[in-house]
Amino acid sequence: MCRWPRSTILPLIDGGIAAVLFALLLVAVTAGGQRPDSPTGVVLAVALCAVQAGCLLWIRRRPLPALAVAALAGVGLEVLCPQLGWLGQVAVPLSYVARLRPPRVSLPALGVLLAPTPWKLVHGGWRDLLLAVAGLGLGWALGEVQRGRAERRHARRARTISQERERISRELHDVVAHHVAVIAVQAAAAEDVLDEHPEQARLALGSIQDAARSALAELRAILHALTADPGPDPAGPQPRLAQLDALADAVRAVGLQVTMDRRGDTVGLPGGVQLSAYRIVQESLTNAVRHGRATRAEVSVRYDDGELRLEVVNDGPVPPARRAADGHGILGMRERARLLGGTLDAGPLPAGGFRVRARIPVRVAR
Repeated sequence: MCRWPRSTILPLIDGGIAAVLFALLLVAVTAGGQRPDSPTGVVLAVALCAVQAGCLLWIRRRPLPALAVAALAGVGLEVLCPQLGWLGQVAVPLSYVARLRPPRVSLPALGVLLAPTPWKLVHGGWRDLLLAVAGLGLGWALGEVQRGRAERRHARRARTISQERERISRELHDVVAHHVAVIAVQAAAAEDVLDEHPEQARLALGSIQDAARSALAELRAILHALTADPGPDPAGPQPRLAQLDALADAVRAVGLQVTMDRRGDTVGLPGGVQLSAYRIVQESLTNAVRHGRATRAEVSVRYDDGELRLEVVNDGPVPPARRAADGHGILGMRERARLLGGTLDAGPLPAGGFRVRARIPVRVAR
């Protein structure tokens, strides 16, 4: 599934809002009953509308300067076309500022824009004054609500990633501990037979070399997973790709028909890669049963050219109330792939169903 980056989507959204705002201002200026009397006034009003709406195209980069420009354009619109609202539609840029900046910045901006509102009493009345105050207050409140929601969403995402990193590091700790134990045992064996059986000692040293290289490969992944609380080590051995068949049997027992397609020799892959790949497939199947109400799932595991590719597709509908891209399970799977230098995409398919697809580079110790 093709996912547009946030840096591309946001300018498109801002451009769309700016175009709608300009169109509304343009209609009010050119078709309203209180438009400027002279053609020059109409042209100037249209230019000010374009300036005020155009501020939304760069307001994310420079919120306060953009709001200042929008307010200055609004002063001209207030003189030429008071019927547009207070300072044109400056409440829209103000909403952006409240969304992008904390209250200690956005509230003073709101106060500055509210201070001259009594001017409405000169060309209008109390009704116009109350509408001006309400419009600015509503714009600020809308932006503040969006800012609060975004902060809570980012906090949940950071908490989920942190928890997943703790889990990953504990699991990888068990994998590396196995390699270190092998090194210790083989070193003791080599010392015992070094004088009488040098060939056996050489074999033991070769095993130590292989185990050390594998342990170093696993440690590179662990160093990325910083944890606040390492917690207890898992009691049992960590799962590997060879246990995917048992996982599929367990899922079939709860009613989800699983087909498994495996290609390539994955037996010699590093333990950390196998563990993360197993967890990705496990989480994908769990989500299919728990949230997707799927009846069938297809699992594909392919390894060739130094890359492990995973794909899990199910036929379940995606509940509208749950955005899969924001789900904690998806975040955890994506973090697992990222820590190993890979990528993971997940989302609904155009024809229905849901797909999780991961690519993990594999560096096999030699």
